[in-house]
Amino acid sequence: MPATVTTPPGERLKRIEELGRIILAYSEVTEKLQKSHDQLKRNVAELRAELSEKNQQLERKNRLAALGEMAAGMAHEIRNPLGGIQLYTSLLADDLLDRPSSLELVKKISGGVKRLETVVSHVLQFTREIRIDSKPADLANIVQNAVELAWPKIHERGIWLQVQQGSLPVQLDEHLFGQALLNLVLNAIEAMSPAGTLSISYRRADPQDGARQFHLSVRDTGPGIPGNILERIFNPFFTTKDNGTGLGLAIVHRVVDAHNGVITAGNLPDGGAQFEIRI
Repeated sequence: MPATVTTPPGERLKRIEELGRIILAYSEVTEKLQKSHDQLKRNVAELRAELSEKNQQLERKNRLAALGEMAAGMAHEIRNPLGGIQLYTSLLADDLLDRPSSLELVKKISGGVKRLETVVSHVLQFTREIRIDSKPADLANIVQNAVELAWPKIHERGIWLQVQQGSLPVQLDEHLFGQALLNLVLNAIEAMSPAGTLSISYRRADPQDGARQFHLSVRDTGPGIPGNILERIFNPFFTTKDNGTGLGLAIVHRVVDAHNGVITAGNLPDGGAQFEIRI
């Protein structure tokens, strides 16, 4: 019979310890691989979401560019005869000073012409190339100027203000951005019933928010934005107002975009709308 080889107890213990270390090392490697795999999945998902957003922005830019060219051509064609109509109505009004009823009709025609001229001016403003004159500025001053310009309507409607204080140096076109912010403020005021609350806040850039300089929010306590129009709110010529041109928010979007920023609209959990600008 072959001789039986007996492994000394110390040797067996040593082999068991080595096997344990191998298993432990394998488990650690497996755990690291799993974490790397999960992280890669998250990175891929984030990149896909970012790519989808960029594709949507590019599609929107191309669509707006085509629409802008068409609108600019139409606006110029309309503006020329409008000037003639306005001239003839003013001459006709002079001849009808002794006939009040007829003069009133002419005034209505003149008012309609002026309304069309305003629309044409907004269209041309929207289609005009936006060139940013970026300079150092203080975001606190820009916010304060917008509030001061909107103060007559704020006072008239009894709106409560919550405006953040504190200097925040930025680099942007103070005039254009100020006009865009004023537009958002006026829209918020119109959306609220009297004694509503308007809140404007801002903070320094947070890379996780996709901002380079600052993150600004304009909130109101109005009814919010209906879900069926939320995605179209920045589209040119889209409006829910009886006397709106549908170009105000579209121009705001262009100004923010010209600063390489992003503007989004949404509804707050407790009611009201919120516009956020990240530049």
